[in-house]
Amino acid sequence: MDQFYRKIMCALLAGSLAAGLLAGCGNSAGEKADTEDTAASGENSALDKTGGDGGEITIGVTSFADTLEPTEQYFSWVVSRYGVGETLVRFDENGEIMPCLAESWEISEDQLTWTFKIREGVKFSNGDDMTPELVKASLERTFELSDRAVSFFEPASMEVDGQNLLIKTKEPVAILPGSLADPLFLIVDTQADTDAFAMEGPICTGPYAVESFSPTDSCVVVRNEYYWDGEVPLDKVTLKCIDDQTTRSMALQTDEVQIAYNLKTENLADFEDSGEYNIQQLESLRSTYAFMNQNGVLGDKALRQAVIRGLDKETYCDTLLEGGATAGKAPVPPTLDFGFDELKDENAYDPDGAKALLEEAGYKDTDGDGFVETPSGEKLELNFVIYTSREELNVYAQAAQASLKDIGINVKLNTVSYETLLDMRDSGEFDMLIWNVLVANTGDPEKYLRENWYSTSSSNQMGYSNPQVDELLDQLVTEFNEDTRKNLIMQIQQLIMDDAATVFFGYETTYLFSSKSVTGVKMYPMDYYWLTKDISLAE
Repeated sequence: MDQFYRKIMCALLAGSLAAGLLAGCGNSAGEKADTEDTAASGENSALDKTGGDGGEITIGVTSFADTLEPTEQYFSWVVSRYGVGETLVRFDENGEIMPCLAESWEISEDQLTWTFKIREGVKFSNGDDMTPELVKASLERTFELSDRAVSFFEPASMEVDGQNLLIKTKEPVAILPGSLADPLFLIVDTQADTDAFAMEGPICTGPYAVESFSPTDSCVVVRNEYYWDGEVPLDKVTLKCIDDQTTRSMALQTDEVQIAYNLKTENLADFEDSGEYNIQQLESLRSTYAFMNQNGVLGDKALRQAVIRGLDKETYCDTLLEGGATAGKAPVPPTLDFGFDELKDENAYDPDGAKALLEEAGYKDTDGDGFVETPSGEKLELNFVIYTSREELNVYAQAAQASLKDIGINVKLNTVSYETLLDMRDSGEFDMLIWNVLVANTGDPEKYLRENWYSTSSSNQMGYSNPQVDELLDQLVTEFNEDTRKNLIMQIQQLIMDDAATVFFGYETTYLFSSKSVTGVKMYPMDYYWLTKDISLAE
């Protein structure tokens, strides 16, 4: 199975500008993780670090969380990105699944029981020992508090046997180790005051611990003196929320921040001719798409088809985003080998065809205002909910509004914070709702597909239901053969496209800009890791 992860990850990393960052995909561990080389490389990385001792840096980020409680929504990503939380397994910069708080893992012959050997000698940031019993308690807490947890896998039982944690499932779960790399499953000290996690930060095992947190403003983290995996070079790091892309770029140019996340192609001109910055890029695993709520007017497939056919996604990506994205059509980007070029897109850009569809379905402009009414004669206005922390989302949404106006569909943009958007998604308060997500957060698209398009998924509030998609997703859960998995994923994608369930705008190129005053800054295709123990001040 790790060979499967490796295959799909190798291709996507070819675009990096950082020489030596992507040295290729090395050998993986098979069904049982071999930890000897990993342990040795971990020791060497601590010994070979060239950065200076101590010091502080500031990282410019986009606003994301109003709480640090890791079981709330997707806010565990912040806890992981800020160097605070760690999981049993993790992904390295080549997309390889690697040991972290678990030294190794293996699966039973019946493929129902996974055994994770918990690493000894690890302490939480408060000095408490991380024991297998506390690891079990942390995972149980996650399943108790997060509705999302069971969308990864549902344990039939969890037991401790010496230094081992045994996770048994009712049926085989092919992606279980990769699932445990998702930040939702980061390990917290359940003996601490868990009620304080939201505003004071969870007690975890990462290289940094939260000193202060001000939602939408900043989070300050300090060195974890008990960190288990070598030296932590920096005393303090401030993660400063700067939502405006231009302001974030200027902050890096003026040295207000030393690392800036989520800058785009248009920012390259500010830095690429200077010798003072490092620029990294990769064709990402992220996709931007828009849910279409079938519980409202978009329950009419003809209207959904017209919407998709009215969108000139090639122009949005090539011109408006200056080539910073690849035009979308399918759930899984072409950076992963799941048949992108083979999938048939019957709803490709065709504005004339979109108008013909509308007319045939009874959508006509009866009052002469330039916008069609519904077949029953009611005003048609699509409520398109977007959020503000990614500039490309504004570009897509405004372009879509203009394109759909040209074919007679009235779209109202409703711009909200990310936190509000999550609430609106979960309550179904939208006609269209923009979304940007990592499509292989377990090393594979299964979880992403199931979370968004399985009929009973808690994240599927758009009313999409296709029994055949559900059946194929259920087959995918227990399937370990990589060729069969690819075939299933291609079938699922084609059905979602044929149902005109979702607008797939594009797959963005990801950039990471940093000052040469800091070293050890790396891009990860699984973008769970921003602040790591490798980042330090240059000598």
